[in-house]
Amino acid sequence: MEQLRDVADEQSKRKFGTFAGVFTPTALTILGAVLYLRTGWVVGNAGLIGGLAIIVIANLITIATGLSIASIATNIRVRAGGAFSIISQSLGLEVGGAISVPFYLAQAISVTFYSFAFAEAWQVIFPTHPTALIVPAMFAVAILVAGVSAQFASRTQVVILIFQMISLVAIGAGGLVIDGSAIANTLNIAPEIVSTDGFTQTPQWIGQFPDGDFWVIFAVFFPAVTGILAGVNMSGDLKDPRKSIPLGTLSAQLLSFAVYVGVAVWAANVATPEELTTNFTIVVDRAFFPPLVLVAILASTFSSALTSLIGAPRVLQAIAQYSILPRGDVLARLSKSGEPTNALLVTGFINILAILFGIISGGLNAIAPLMTMFFLITYTMLNGVVLIEQLMRLISWRPAFKVSTYIPLFGLLGCLFAMFLINPAFSLVALIIIIALYAYLSTRQLSAPWSDVRSGIFVTVAEWAAKQIGLVATGEERAWKPNLLVPVTSTDELLGEYRFLHALSFPRGSVRTLGLYQPDQPDRVNGLDSLMGSFGKDGVFSLSSTLEVEDQHKDLGMVLDVLSSTFFRPNCLYLPVDQNSDEEAIDFLARRANRNQIGVLLFLKHNTVNLGREQVINVFIRERSPEWSIDMRLGNFHLSLLIAYQLTLNWSGQINLITLVADPSEKAAGERFLFKLTELSRLPRGTRNIVEVGDLRSYLSQAPRADLNIFGIQDRVSLDFMSEMRDATQTSCLFIRDSGLESALA
Repeated sequence: MEQLRDVADEQSKRKFGTFAGVFTPTALTILGAVLYLRTGWVVGNAGLIGGLAIIVIANLITIATGLSIASIATNIRVRAGGAFSIISQSLGLEVGGAISVPFYLAQAISVTFYSFAFAEAWQVIFPTHPTALIVPAMFAVAILVAGVSAQFASRTQVVILIFQMISLVAIGAGGLVIDGSAIANTLNIAPEIVSTDGFTQTPQWIGQFPDGDFWVIFAVFFPAVTGILAGVNMSGDLKDPRKSIPLGTLSAQLLSFAVYVGVAVWAANVATPEELTTNFTIVVDRAFFPPLVLVAILASTFSSALTSLIGAPRVLQAIAQYSILPRGDVLARLSKSGEPTNALLVTGFINILAILFGIISGGLNAIAPLMTMFFLITYTMLNGVVLIEQLMRLISWRPAFKVSTYIPLFGLLGCLFAMFLINPAFSLVALIIIIALYAYLSTRQLSAPWSDVRSGIFVTVAEWAAKQIGLVATGEERAWKPNLLVPVTSTDELLGEYRFLHALSFPRGSVRTLGLYQPDQPDRVNGLDSLMGSFGKDGVFSLSSTLEVEDQHKDLGMVLDVLSSTFFRPNCLYLPVDQNSDEEAIDFLARRANRNQIGVLLFLKHNTVNLGREQVINVFIRERSPEWSIDMRLGNFHLSLLIAYQLTLNWSGQINLITLVADPSEKAAGERFLFKLTELSRLPRGTRNIVEVGDLRSYLSQAPRADLNIFGIQDRVSLDFMSEMRDATQTSCLFIRDSGLESALA
């Protein structure tokens, strides 16, 4: 209920509807600098067919992305941050943060892009004004307007959009033959201002590409269509994001696509390719009443810069809320009027650096490819999110606006294709940076107030893998790792075994605890989950569950039966024992585990020495006379060798393999056997092979001093024998029985 109130409170603070919040900023950003200043240049380089191909390819990619955004926006509650919110709610804060940092930079840098576009139009009126002065001045005005309030900026955008539509009519009228003498006399202006010659040129269908190949031209044009996230970035300020984002984004895209196609056809018919490639303001020169179009260019480029300057700080502020960035608490603060002032200041600083880069490197054409790459990365991930959601077919994926799986797939492949064709080196570097960011954020253990689909992804993959395992009739020897089942009757009992269990399972194994409690003693296993969390922090995958039992050993036997038929089942039953343990019950569990092909580890601790220095391990292997054969599965030594090897990895220890023979004539055969076993098992180089004549009890007093002695379990569990071994060796002892599924030779 409290969560619902929070949602209602958040929505009550939102200000914008579909038209003002999504359609207007999206349309203005798309119908901006590139439309007026580079569409003719694109057609002049690529020809009409090539230019239309560039427009179509770019729009297909972004329309597919727009459809993906529309679909996912109707499935989740889009929070502040737009693309960051969408990606984070699906794939987690780590992925969302890794992608959204470059996306924020693209949004921020686009302010500089539009500032340079503004300068090109300004210099038509004032050709002597230097770019190095116009760009900073325009940026300063834009940041002041953005700093007042988003609502004020939104009101100016509606006026600019209306003015822009009028300018498009004036451009279109340039395709007509108009004698403006009468109008000129009435307005007392020069006749050429309101006179047009119409379509005087035959279009060049295929261009010569004087300024670069197809993909270079594509890279310069692509920022034209990157405005599709302008409205999405305002998600935190929308009254109804689920409705407004799909409707506003798609309608703005379709309108803009039609306008770009129209302007491309218009440009091919009013000017020569040479004029189109050298005169960036051709739409002004050939329009009906050029001053109107010129003012519209200034207004639209200013508006696009303003839109980005409003959206980018909101993305940064949303990212900062979740401690993804250093000093996130400072960047996440809002002013009294609800504006992300600190994030705006950081965005301003980034733009100052970008402006300096642009002035040095060549202005608009130098900034455009950089923007393109960052936007393409974001679009790739947005399409990927929708594709993943669709392929998983989870019941939580039920968007009101459904699209075919082919749409996000096309968008994803199209973005990747364009990225690596435009600039393979930068694409590779960008992906490496994103992966590094993800790796860094993964170590931060970020906490989000929402669930995501990552667990669903892993479960789906695991289920698929489990089904494949069931279809492939192969053994488990090569894939074996210690997956321990540890029954405990109290949390303290597990705490006492913590170090040894960690050594037995780290890094690839797992520990699954089963807290067993009597009906009147549930508090004995309280805190089990917390302790299991420590295993996770220490690099061991862990699970825990609790079970109320009447007969502890009988009920545990049933658990072994159940777990034996599950995927990813435990392969070792770990039981601490002492002289007071119930021998019959332990033997029952060992046999039940063996019946279910689960190995058995019985640990008898030496109360004084415990595990000593945790270095030397003695492994006793029964003699194999007269044949001394080594088999993949026969014999009860495979699990003992694997456990010993696992412990030496974590203890940096040493293994002693010990075999005792009754007949002195068998000693040489025993030595050959241990040498071959060490070689085939690939045990560490420091492993010692010891073969002595005698029986076990008489030999133990002269056995090498060890921190742990490992013995095989006899046909029947004998606590007396186990206690005798511990007392004779004066060390803790581990008694092991193979499951039959592992092999030290694999």
